[in-house]
Amino acid sequence: MDFNMTDERRMLQETLQRFLQSKYSHEARRQVIASGEVYDKALFAELAELGIISALFSEECGGLGGAGADISTVFECLGQAGVIEPILPAVIAGSILMQTTDHESHQGLIDDVISGTSVLSFAHSEAGSRYDLNHVTTQARSEGGNIVLNGTKTQVINGAQAQMVVVSARESGETADDAGISLFLLPMNTRGVRCVGHMNVDGTAAATITFEDVQWDASARLVFSSSAFDAIETVMAHAILAVCAEAIGAMEAAKQLTINYLRERQQFDTPIGKFQALQHRMADVLIEIEQARSAVVNLAGNLEQPRRIRERYVSAAKNLIGRVGTLVSEECIQLHGGIGMTDEYALSHFARRLVMIDHQFGDVDHHLERFIALSRG
Repeated sequence: MDFNMTDERRMLQETLQRFLQSKYSHEARRQVIASGEVYDKALFAELAELGIISALFSEECGGLGGAGADISTVFECLGQAGVIEPILPAVIAGSILMQTTDHESHQGLIDDVISGTSVLSFAHSEAGSRYDLNHVTTQARSEGGNIVLNGTKTQVINGAQAQMVVVSARESGETADDAGISLFLLPMNTRGVRCVGHMNVDGTAAATITFEDVQWDASARLVFSSSAFDAIETVMAHAILAVCAEAIGAMEAAKQLTINYLRERQQFDTPIGKFQALQHRMADVLIEIEQARSAVVNLAGNLEQPRRIRERYVSAAKNLIGRVGTLVSEECIQLHGGIGMTDEYALSHFARRLVMIDHQFGDVDHHLERFIALSRG
């Protein structure tokens, strides 16, 4: 495997880093959140104009990339800056729509997502489902040429900001069956759709969406070359790669803040970074981050592999990212002392985001169990 960046991805990384360094800051993010806004719409439009969302879509869908390395490159930069704008839903939307057998019919929506004029959310997780992708209780039935949906979806990323939503619903089978699940594309303003938004602990936005006898034309059903469950698993692989790469960026930012602090903070007229015990702790942090980075590189390089190979890399990376993210957060906060916990200091945001990433799409324990099960075949 070639670990070197292509010239195009290096240019993408450098462009995005320069943009975020000049336009994005911890204080600006705090001001957006304090104002009651979920994200900076002007900044989001600039990111789209810069081609950042386009880099997450394949060329056949009108994008500029869409490969695992493109996703990891973009999201590591976003994580290092602490970006809260809805780029993750674009990855999920792209993964869903690129899998449809007739994605040309949705090209207008894809173009809107790429341009940043529309947000498309994925409503899949439910109360009680934990992290099991096949646990779907939302029901879909056919009635007079229409689809009727009933159920509730939780923790829908940027659900309240979305114009369209892809909903998973069961048309047949039992609650935990892989078969019988379908995906439907609906406008959020459809009659019977009720959405309640909320803020997560890390400043990102999510929502609970309830579908009460929602009726829509049967054309809302997305058609896949394989079953919907296989599509959902592929979508989650892309989403997990994105948040794992974002975590690497957040860890790097937390590490650099801590190194700077150790150089500046003095005790006994000596920078505390000269104390050998603290140097050893930072060395451990550095080693763990590099190990986690290797897991993300492996996942990015194997994102297009057959399901059994890909999913082992997915769970291995997510497990390691959760474990290392916890260690980095705790070590960096402890080395800072009380200031590391304050909202005014950027480290607290990166720590909260790392905690949230551990619980998104499956935590450490879930993916350890899943990796063992996949290894046993």
